[in-house]
Amino acid sequence: MSETKLYRDRNLLILFGINLMAVQAMMAIAPAFLQIVSQLGVSEFEVGLLITSFSIPGAILAPFLGLLADRYGRRRILVPSLFLFAIAGAACTFVRDFNTLLALRALQGVGGAAIGSINITIIADLYAGKRRAQAIGLNASIMFISMPLWTTIGGALALLGWYYPFALSILALPMGILALTLLKNPEPEKSGSLKEYLKGTWGYLRDIRVVGLFAAGVLTNLVIFGGYFTYFNLYMGQAFGASPFRIGNFMAITCIALAVVSSQLGRISRWLSLGNIIKLSFVVTALSLALIPQMPSLWFLLIPGIVFGIAQGASMPSLQTAIASMAPLEHRAAFMSINNTILRLGQAVGPPLVGLFYVYGGFDGAFYATAGLTLMAPVVAILIGRKIKPKEV
Repeated sequence: MSETKLYRDRNLLILFGINLMAVQAMMAIAPAFLQIVSQLGVSEFEVGLLITSFSIPGAILAPFLGLLADRYGRRRILVPSLFLFAIAGAACTFVRDFNTLLALRALQGVGGAAIGSINITIIADLYAGKRRAQAIGLNASIMFISMPLWTTIGGALALLGWYYPFALSILALPMGILALTLLKNPEPEKSGSLKEYLKGTWGYLRDIRVVGLFAAGVLTNLVIFGGYFTYFNLYMGQAFGASPFRIGNFMAITCIALAVVSSQLGRISRWLSLGNIIKLSFVVTALSLALIPQMPSLWFLLIPGIVFGIAQGASMPSLQTAIASMAPLEHRAAFMSINNTILRLGQAVGPPLVGLFYVYGGFDGAFYATAGLTLMAPVVAILIGRKIKPKEV
């Protein structure tokens, strides 16, 4: 492939747009939750089901859709998924019954199940080596920087009515049309029987390096959604009386740090192997968590927050790049879809596990224990003694 600047590659720009759709489904509706509670007469627990109902189909269906994408082609799965995502999500704008809203969110989740993982799969199909790391890093950067933007847009629309943020899902419709008509990507050749395909996929999955990468992904999401986005938020509010607005600003700064570092992964990977980037990022993450209880005031919490963002900005796209590089094109969609399911496991386990640390040790115990847990990843990697290098496939 020619060395065209990545930001000028039409294929990659389309994939960036698709990535934005996956992010808005989670972030844009969050500011409307309080209005949904009051106007639809549901509890705070019930409104959280709008996230759960969207996420569960993705966790269940992603591996199956990855299999189909390997056997029948990426776009044949991606384009209908975008259309379903757009129609079901936009339909939420017109309902006023909470149960119907949950059903439509679940249907939208079926559409969203393939979007994130196949998006990454196609990027890995298009590029190899350092350019793959650079492209996946830029994709992660777009995701991180869009999080506070979608929240802001969703909050502005929610001022008009709680249902308006759902209308943003219709943007996936033109993205589906662009993917159908303009996206040019290599497609796997269907060869051999399904049994042979499954046997081949299982053979790659049994690699100890793949198991280690999957485990690192679970731990990463556990730390992000448990240690940081849940208990760091609570700590700022309870220990320093931070308002929701100020907490949101802190989260935005962390997302900016994530985005900046992710965008530079291509350059970083010229100096360090992906395995060393991942191991180092876990050490820095543990340091940031251990620093949180030591900070004397709210503003000093920006230090561990930014350090955390730097570490995760290097870690998350490095993990995606390494996993994508461990399987050939004919099995890659299954790999990335299984990884997507495993990451959701980390999201689900993180808050209750860190909550147990909090119950027995307070905030200090929660952060120190999570830091210790985070340090397990590089220790195990060193004990295994295997470098994680991307393969040229």
